[in-house]
Amino acid sequence: MSRLTTQALTLAYEDRTVVEDLDLAIPDGRVTVIVGPNACGKSTTLRALGRLLKPKSGAVLLDGSELAKLPTKRIAQQIGLLPQTPVAPEAITVADLVSRGRQPHQHWWQQWSDEDERAVTEAMARTDVTDLAERSVDELSGGQRQRVWIAMALAQETDLLLLDEPTTYLDISHQVEVLDLVRQLNHDKGRTVVVVLHDLNQAARYADHLVAMKSGRVVASGPPSEVVTADLVHEVFGLDCVVVPDPVTGSPLVVPGAPWKAA
Repeated sequence: MSRLTTQALTLAYEDRTVVEDLDLAIPDGRVTVIVGPNACGKSTTLRALGRLLKPKSGAVLLDGSELAKLPTKRIAQQIGLLPQTPVAPEAITVADLVSRGRQPHQHWWQQWSDEDERAVTEAMARTDVTDLAERSVDELSGGQRQRVWIAMALAQETDLLLLDEPTTYLDISHQVEVLDLVRQLNHDKGRTVVVVLHDLNQAARYADHLVAMKSGRVVASGPPSEVVTADLVHEVFGLDCVVVPDPVTGSPLVVPGAPWKAA
């Protein structure tokens, strides 16, 4: 079952085609991770799935209806999106920014509810930004800002959550925390999550469904154990490697070839 799909999707920036004739089905209730080399179209695809980018041709479908034809508020109630480089309004506090995730659920006769308060409080606690509530977002480090943006996306409480490189600016400890949180949200809430990641080993460890892209096309998709092979890593990334089982999870672990050294 797939609520979110694409049909013959072609995406372009002016005259430069980035993704071409893409058919993609996002498995419901699973964590899908999209990987690939720089400029392969993975972030562009995610933008289209969140209706931030209009297709040149083809379509993105939500529950069988073209995303481009659905009301904006309905989409915002169903799909949460954290883009790669979000920009916060000047001088906004952490609490105010996270609260903006509740806007799609509010009505003109009721601007704030107990449910909104609960969602914001829970999202801030999950991302460890509660103590930053009264701080200006402008004052935060890159890692702190990233966690605040993730909190806003969580506060939106959508069934579908799209995250474009959510571990950017985070140290290894917070990277693991964020990805563990993604798995927990999927498990506890049954949310469908789509994540773009650069780190292939993290992708293999956390994904239920892995999509490998190159030059705007899907090269392979499926469980990480079937997708991540030495041949695929060489084909997609041009990297010679050995793939071994992760000693902790059993998922595929990519070990690059020997580093350069002087003769």
